[in-house]
Amino acid sequence: MALTEAGVREALKAVKFPGLTRDIVSFGFVRAVSVDGGAVRVEIVMTTANASAGPEVERNARAVLEALPGVSRVEVACTVQAPQAQHAPASPRAALPGVRHKVAVASGKGGVGKSTVAANLALALRRGGVTVGLLDADIYGPSQQMMMGCVEKPRVNSDEKILPVDGHGVQVMSLGFLMDPDQPVIWRGPMVMKALQQFIEDVEWGNLDYLVVDLPPGTGDAQLTMTQQVPLDGAVIVTTPQDVALIDARKGLAMFQRVNVPVLGLIENMSSFVCPHCGTRSEIFKHGGGRRTAEQLGVPFLGDIPIDPEIVVGGDSGVPIVASRPESAAAQAFVAVADAVRRQVERS
Repeated sequence: MALTEAGVREALKAVKFPGLTRDIVSFGFVRAVSVDGGAVRVEIVMTTANASAGPEVERNARAVLEALPGVSRVEVACTVQAPQAQHAPASPRAALPGVRHKVAVASGKGGVGKSTVAANLALALRRGGVTVGLLDADIYGPSQQMMMGCVEKPRVNSDEKILPVDGHGVQVMSLGFLMDPDQPVIWRGPMVMKALQQFIEDVEWGNLDYLVVDLPPGTGDAQLTMTQQVPLDGAVIVTTPQDVALIDARKGLAMFQRVNVPVLGLIENMSSFVCPHCGTRSEIFKHGGGRRTAEQLGVPFLGDIPIDPEIVVGGDSGVPIVASRPESAAAQAFVAVADAVRRQVERS
C-alpha cells in the first residue's frame, strides 16, 4: 500500500503529548506532512513551557514513522514555542493582567470533591481579607454557579467584557451560567480550548489577589490550555485516602510537573468522620494516604478535610460550609488549607 499524507497523520495519532492522554495530531501540533515515494517529512510545532517535550515527541514520532511499511527516509522538524503569556509584554488582552496569583485546583479522577474544595478554598481565602475570583473551568460538568448560590446571569459591560457574578464576596464565572443545565456538553478539544480562552480573555476579572481555577478531573485539553494560556502560580491536587484515588493523584501531579507548573501541595478530602453524637472517629475511606503520598513525592501536604454532611448540604443549597458554618471543624479545616496555600504561593 502506497504511503499517503492521510496515512502518516493517522499513524502520528499514536504519539501522545508527554504526560497527557491526547495525541499531537488532535492537538493540532502537526503543521505539515509531505510524502515523496518512501521519504516522509513532518513539521511539528508545539506551544508549551515544557522544553523537554520537544525531543521526546520528535523521538516518538520518528519511531512511529520509521515503522511504517514502505518508509525509506524520515525527517522530523519539531519546534517548541514558549506560551505567549510567559514572555509577551502586558497588553489589554494579556492573560489576566489584574490578577496577582492564579491557583489551579485539580484531581486525577472524578468524585473526590474537587469542586467542593475549590469553592470553599475560594471562600476561605476571601475570609482572610484578600479579593478572590473563582473560574469554573470544568467545561463538561460546571457546578460552581450552583455551589456558590449565584442566581443572576452574567452581564456585559460597555467594553463587551463579561462581568463575573458575585457569590458570597467571590467573583464567579462558569459555563453553567450560559447553558441549559440539562443539556450535555459534547465538544471536541478545540471547542473546549476556545471556551477556556474566552473565560481568560473576555471576562472582566478586574483586580484580584487570587483567582482559583476549578479544573476538570484528569489530564487533557482543559489542563493543557490553562497551563499554556495562564502563568499559574501553582496547582493544588485534591485526593481521597483510598489507594485508587492516590494512584490518579500521582498522575495529575506528574502532569503539572511535566508542563512546569509548581505543585503547591496535596489535600486529602473526605479524610475521616467524627460522629456528632458520640464523638467517635470513623475512617470511612481510610486516612493518611494523602500525607504519605505527599511525603513520597516530595510535595507539601496542605491538610485534610473531614467528612461532614453539612459540606454536602452547603454545596447543594448554594451556601458552602465556610460561609454557612464558619465555626465548624470542617470550615476551619478549609481555612487552614487556605492559609497553607497562601504560604506556598508567597514562598514560590
